[in-house]
Amino acid sequence: MPHLRDLQPHISGVRLPGFSWLDRLKASAGALLGIALTALVCILLGREADAPWLVPPIGASAVLLFAIPASPLAQPWAVVGGNTVSALAAVVLTRFVPDPALAAGCAVGVAILAMTALRCLHPPGGAAALLVALGGAEGPAHSWLFALQPVGLNSLLLVLCAMLYHRASGHSYPHRAGQPGE
Repeated sequence: MPHLRDLQPHISGVRLPGFSWLDRLKASAGALLGIALTALVCILLGREADAPWLVPPIGASAVLLFAIPASPLAQPWAVVGGNTVSALAAVVLTRFVPDPALAAGCAVGVAILAMTALRCLHPPGGAAALLVALGGAEGPAHSWLFALQPVGLNSLLLVLCAMLYHRASGHSYPHRAGQPGE
C-alpha cells in the first residue's frame, strides 16, 4: 500500500506561484474582514423579514477578491454586475419555469449568457442564479429586490472592502491591465 507522501506528485491542486504563507494569511484576513464588514453593514441597514442579510455566493466572491485580486473575474464590474445580473436573470426565469430543477439549469445558463454579454463574467454569479432558482417561484429570493439587496448590496460592499483592504496592505486593486508594450 503506497504512503500518502508517495501519492503527492499525483495529487493535483491549484498552485499560485509566489503565493507565500504570509500572502495566504493576508488573503484569509482580508476575506474575514470583508465578509464580516459586509454582513455588519447589511444587518444595520435592515432587511426583509424572511430574506438573508448575506448570501452564500459572496463567500466565493471573497475568494476571488482577496486571493487572486488581479483576475479579470475579480474586478469590480465582474463581481457586482455578475452577481446582480445573474440574480435578476434567475428572478425572470423562475416566473416562466415553475419546475425548480429545470429553472435551476435555465437560470445558470441564462446567467452565463447575460454575464458574457455584459462583460461581467463572475463564477459566483452562477451560484447567485442557482440560489434564486432554488428559492422557487415564491418567497424572498423571487423578489426583484432580492437581486439588489442582499445580492447587489453584498457584492458592492465586499468590493469596497477589497479596495480598502488592498490599498491598506500595499496591493493594487482594482487591477488595471497594462497597455501593449508596457
